[in-house]
Amino acid sequence: MRQHEKREHIFKLLFLMNFHPEEELASQITEYLAGIEGARDDELEYIRNKFTAVTGMIRQLDEILDKASEGWKTTRMSKVDLSILRLAVYEIDHDDLVPASVAINEAVELAKTYGGESSGEFTNGVLGKIARERGFTSRGGGKPVTSG
Repeated sequence: MRQHEKREHIFKLLFLMNFHPEEELASQITEYLAGIEGARDDELEYIRNKFTAVTGMIRQLDEILDKASEGWKTTRMSKVDLSILRLAVYEIDHDDLVPASVAINEAVELAKTYGGESSGEFTNGVLGKIARERGFTSRGGGKPVTSG
């Protein structure tokens, strides 16, 4: 399974959590993962682990998104856009294996596929602002710009 597919499954799980009570979530995740045909155990573990990591930081991720998305608090965002943005911000800030430019590009592609007409532009704008605030640049593979 390619990284894009894993990311898409994580996004779908994040979206799914908006529609199930917390006490049902574990069984819904298990059922979803069991339905992924041809997935290896290590791929399922990766998906579950990253999903768990993102959900463990929802409050912090939403604070970052509220600051970056002027005029669009997370409570007003579509559930699709919000799920995509949460995953991307997590990857930008906490996943050293994913360059910021990749996290942004993948998020924009997910937004174009699953979101509304302007979701791609919205996602790109919010994530671009977050990446710039953190000193990331498109030069150098999206790594932070350091002085000295």
